[in-house]
Amino acid sequence: MKDYTKSKAAFVEASKIMPGGVNSPVRAFKNVGGDPLFIDHAKGDHIYDIDGNKYIDYVLSWGPLILGHAEDNVVSALQKAVEKGTSYGAPTPLETTLAEMVQKLVPSMEMMRMVSSGTEATMSAIRLARGWTGRDKIVKFIGNYHGHSDSLLVDAGSGMATFGINTSPGVPDPLAYDTLTVAYNDTAAIKKLFAEQGDEIACVIVEPVAGNMGVIPGTKEFLTALRDITKAHGSLLIFDEVMTGFRAGLHGVQGLTGITPDLTTLGKVVGGGLPVGVFGGRKDIMSDITPAGKVYHAGTLSGNPLAMTAGIATLSQLNEEMYTAMDAKVTHMLEGFKRSADAHKVPLVVHHVGTMWSYFFNEGPVNNFDDVQKSDVKFFAKFFKQLLQNGIYTAPSQYETNFLSVKHTDEDIDTTIAAFDDALTKTLKA
Repeated sequence: MKDYTKSKAAFVEASKIMPGGVNSPVRAFKNVGGDPLFIDHAKGDHIYDIDGNKYIDYVLSWGPLILGHAEDNVVSALQKAVEKGTSYGAPTPLETTLAEMVQKLVPSMEMMRMVSSGTEATMSAIRLARGWTGRDKIVKFIGNYHGHSDSLLVDAGSGMATFGINTSPGVPDPLAYDTLTVAYNDTAAIKKLFAEQGDEIACVIVEPVAGNMGVIPGTKEFLTALRDITKAHGSLLIFDEVMTGFRAGLHGVQGLTGITPDLTTLGKVVGGGLPVGVFGGRKDIMSDITPAGKVYHAGTLSGNPLAMTAGIATLSQLNEEMYTAMDAKVTHMLEGFKRSADAHKVPLVVHHVGTMWSYFFNEGPVNNFDDVQKSDVKFFAKFFKQLLQNGIYTAPSQYETNFLSVKHTDEDIDTTIAAFDDALTKTLKA
């Protein structure tokens, strides 16, 4: 049995000074019971807690670390950059370099603005869409999470789903009223909504592959309908690729589907493990941002040189061969999970797109948030603890996504399959 004595003590101390003992809610392990791990260090695809326990890590800081923890080139670049200063509050060539790299990989982002988080990116994209169109209403999909800004905390996934919250106290009623929600992958419902209110809708924001209620791909029919409907009604289509950007594939979901949004938001991988977000898209729309236009945006640490350095060092190493290899490893791993679940007669649905993957203790199919909520979260919680005991660190919620890095080896994958089978056996006996 792994000993968590130091982590338990650290959580007690943290709880005295931080709400819930954490700075982001899902870290608190509330969905799975027990106390969170406190981390000492990490390298490659392994993470080590302060009690000295070692785990194969599939959380990877919730997605950014596609090259693994403390990747040598990223670390070296950051060491050199920090010696030159940590922040200037003035432009640097690094910002342009990273923007050009992003544009090459995501051509729809003709112009872009760097920010400090995915939440800030989506919030800014929504403001821009409202300013550009002169409309107030926005559309989001039930179970999609776009950060914790007020307009987007209605029927959100991720941490909101974990804690069973539909919206949040502190969100003014008028903002909730102007946020229209539709079931994910429901093409008929979005067509009906636009038939009734299309001329009042500023934009549709969507995770083209949902990653905040587990991995649920948007169907080609659904995403194509969003593109066609928004264009017909003069609304903007925003792809929230904060998670899927450089995770679903080298060129994001829009690269996989060929569907081009008006605006895109990025985060996670684009910062190489440091706080970075990006919003961008059509040049005519982005030109409406201050100081070029009238829609206000600013940020003291936007384009921070350390964050830009980490992003450049990360994106410069990515290539299609990496994604092909990682996709094959995820496929092999999930096939192993399914064989194990079938052998134990445990209902299991597995999904993955590129380097993103998740599993649901569910009869299936799982195509939207209603389907996800049919999953056995109590069984998941018990299973998660067994998997942790087996040295496998996965997302501590049925509603979150897991990730792969280039550092995960075939041996790691086989170890994980064996650990999954053993955890199922012990969970069923418990």
